[in-house]
Amino acid sequence: MTGRFTRSFLGAAAIALVAGAAPLLAADAAGGPTDADLMNDAASTGDVLTYGMGPQAQRFSTLNQINTDTVSKLVPAFASSLGGEKQRGQESQPLVYDGTIYVTGSYSRLYAFDSRTGEEKWEYNARLPDDIMPCCDVVNRGAAIHGDKIIFATLDARLVALNRHTGKVVWNKQIADYKAGYSATAAPLIVKGMVITGNSGGEFGIVGAVEARDVDTGELIWHRPVIEGNMGTLRGKDNGITGKLNATWQGDLYKTGGGATWLGGTYDPETNLLYFGTGNPAPWNSHLRPGDNLYTASTLAIDPETGVIKWHYQTTPHDGWDFDGVNEFIPFDATINGKPMKLGAKADRNGYFFVLDRTNGKFVSANRFVMQTTWASGYDKNGKPIVIPAGRPGAPSATEKGSTVFSSPSFLGGKNWMPMAYSKDTGLFYIPSNDWGMDIWNEPIAYKKGAAYLGAGFTIKPIAEDHIGALRAMDPRTGKIVWEYKNKAPLWGGVLSTAGNLVFTGTPEGYLKAFDAKTGKELWKFQTGSGVVGSPVTWEQDGEQYVAVMSGWGGAVPLWGGEVAKSFKDINQGGSLWVFKLAK
Repeated sequence: MTGRFTRSFLGAAAIALVAGAAPLLAADAAGGPTDADLMNDAASTGDVLTYGMGPQAQRFSTLNQINTDTVSKLVPAFASSLGGEKQRGQESQPLVYDGTIYVTGSYSRLYAFDSRTGEEKWEYNARLPDDIMPCCDVVNRGAAIHGDKIIFATLDARLVALNRHTGKVVWNKQIADYKAGYSATAAPLIVKGMVITGNSGGEFGIVGAVEARDVDTGELIWHRPVIEGNMGTLRGKDNGITGKLNATWQGDLYKTGGGATWLGGTYDPETNLLYFGTGNPAPWNSHLRPGDNLYTASTLAIDPETGVIKWHYQTTPHDGWDFDGVNEFIPFDATINGKPMKLGAKADRNGYFFVLDRTNGKFVSANRFVMQTTWASGYDKNGKPIVIPAGRPGAPSATEKGSTVFSSPSFLGGKNWMPMAYSKDTGLFYIPSNDWGMDIWNEPIAYKKGAAYLGAGFTIKPIAEDHIGALRAMDPRTGKIVWEYKNKAPLWGGVLSTAGNLVFTGTPEGYLKAFDAKTGKELWKFQTGSGVVGSPVTWEQDGEQYVAVMSGWGGAVPLWGGEVAKSFKDINQGGSLWVFKLAK
């Protein structure tokens, strides 16, 4: 691994002093962000310390200087380029601390920019092997910060901790074997001095897992596979098989079962549980793996101390459409039918919005948030999908593909990776969703290490004339869509909500937009020059509220989008951090 440093630590301190900031050495004395600081991130307004702006990842800020009355005066403070030729797929969420903005870039890069001037402090480039196998572009979604370290995952399935002042490597650990198809793109989660991460590679017959490492050393504490039949570990010793061997998988299929935990997780201090979603089972051809195939396409609640699974809820049993269940599970409190409840919500790739009791995983409700779902007509009172048999692609023969069916949503999902937001003020979730479908068929397939393990073919198609993307406000108490904003291109970026009655998100057409959180009225937009597929954040600095987002078109849509991708082939790639504040 190598790092390139464009400015020394002492030089950064001098510039911070000139700008009127507290000297960096003062932060050193405090050691940087602590576990308590990370847990308090949703309430603190002077920084952004976690992916999701708090361990529960509600992506809600109490700041209201920028609001429905003032947002029209929002202007760029600066833009900082990532430079070089690697201008694609900037899905990162910025972190902000002590006068520095930290962002990851595509191809496993990490940058530190001065939060007042936009000047680059340092840059780190992972030295990636030539034969990495990321399924869905060379993206990275963000970093984690703790003490004097900034930590992120790389496309060759490694976890790297850097000194946050200099960008120099503190430790570097291998998560899994990239030659077997493993990779890593999610922002790590730090809980109780542990770095909690998942893995990527579900299209290659890997075994999804969640693991915890010591934040100071990178040493493995526990490892929990999410496919039934695989053994977990705790401090180097066996810690029980996940589920029950061959309960929902036949023979040795569990050894290549998929279920990648590629989006990372959330943490709820109130229940002391980690919530991780799991991806599609492997192969896509469901006729080769009878049964529910636990714990794929599920939400898992995990004990952070031991890695033991406390409860699970499977959103798509026996998935045959690549409906990953990795979407973020966001804890929130609400009163339903007169009863105050500790709940969690998830907008799933399969097109349904789920509300569960987050203490035990019991089903509360599931409601459709997209135009149509051809694979199921809904969910019964026990939380089981009412599957439409004709919506499953037909079984292939030994030499010929099976019958083709039209399926909606497409495998890219009613909602893919892009995180939704929850507003404590409105009580609504804001979901970046997409309305599209696909022709899909199954094909013969056999597992081979490091090779794609799909057993399916597909063509993605639009299903509406006026839009694909739709930002939708969902009431979790009723399951009703309160408002929607339709966008011609697919929405592929995260959402931010604020106490200023605003919702921010970006579009592939290059705009960062702000909407009235109660009505959905578009109030402001700015053209960044490339598609916005990152997640916006906001913080307060020197008495002013700032908003930041990454710009740079890429991700799975241009690679896998078929007819849809052709419609938006002229969107420019890019790689820039844009920062905004109110004009004086």
